[in-house]
Amino acid sequence: MPYHAGVAAQTPLAAALERVGDRWSLLLIEALLDGPRRFGELSEQVSGIAPNILSERLKRLEGERIVRATPYSERPPRFTYALTDEGLELAGVLRLLADWGSRGSAQAEPMRHGLCGTPLEARLWCPTCARSLDEPEADELRFV
Repeated sequence: MPYHAGVAAQTPLAAALERVGDRWSLLLIEALLDGPRRFGELSEQVSGIAPNILSERLKRLEGERIVRATPYSERPPRFTYALTDEGLELAGVLRLLADWGSRGSAQAEPMRHGLCGTPLEARLWCPTCARSLDEPEADELRFV
């Protein structure tokens, strides 16, 4: 890891994991991809999350500018939660993780094309070279 003025520079992957790298955050982001949700709806959709953990994760994701909380009641204070533009950018990452997870699990169903039902394949694509990096060489894929 590079050092600058005696401080370790964080890799891009480490920075991303610091922001959204826990299980609950990723599941909450996935739940919000379909649109805004209220606290109770998120609690139902993300099974197993305790209310205090849900509240803490939503506040943290809001602080990271990934989720936006919009009040719909002042007494008691209640909010609708939605992904920001920055949060919506995580959709592709979640698709890649879901694809990888479905290939390694007997219980997880792969993502499927809505029109024909064929399992989808997630791929890396370079828009400059206009080519797929199906099996990139070590020097072709960098986290820089």
